Amino acid sequence: MSPARTTRTDPAPAARLRLLVVDDHALVRAGVRAELTARAPDLEVVAEAEDVEGAVAAVHALRPDVVLLDVHLPGGDGGGGAEVVAACRDAPGTRFLALSISDAADDVVGVIRAGARGYVTKAISTADLAQAVRRVAAGDAAFSPRLAGFVLDAFGAG
Repeated sequence: MSPARTTRTDPAPAARLRLLVVDDHALVRAGVRAELTARAPDLEVVAEAEDVEGAVAAVHALRPDVVLLDVHLPGGDGGGGAEVVAACRDAPGTRFLALSISDAADDVVGVIRAGARGYVTKAISTADLAQAVRRVAAGDAAFSPRLAGFVLDAFGAG
């Protein structure tokens, strides 16, 4: 009898999530890219945009999995991040996560009403941001704790 053969197979590498980072500050975009590249190898920043028009064009050209989106952006009709989300409804495979310094209720509710799946502030840690991206990509919601209340109140769940 010959000995039983076993074949060792390594698990297939997890698919990388493709991200578009949208912010009007180059330093913020570079920092997000550097932090995610260093600490979240499953997340790949495939492009950056600095304004409404650039963001909409990049979403349509690249169809990223998740767009990390500042809510205050130059260009367009003045609607910022909410305008980007609304203009990209024809990209159903792309999900939006607002990443902003603003924690104003109007900003949070506006971008969520437009179709974003979450909203986190720029005070978030890299690990928490990476987790929020993964959750949004999976179809779940992600919010900085204090901001979730704004959304619940706005939609009558509070």
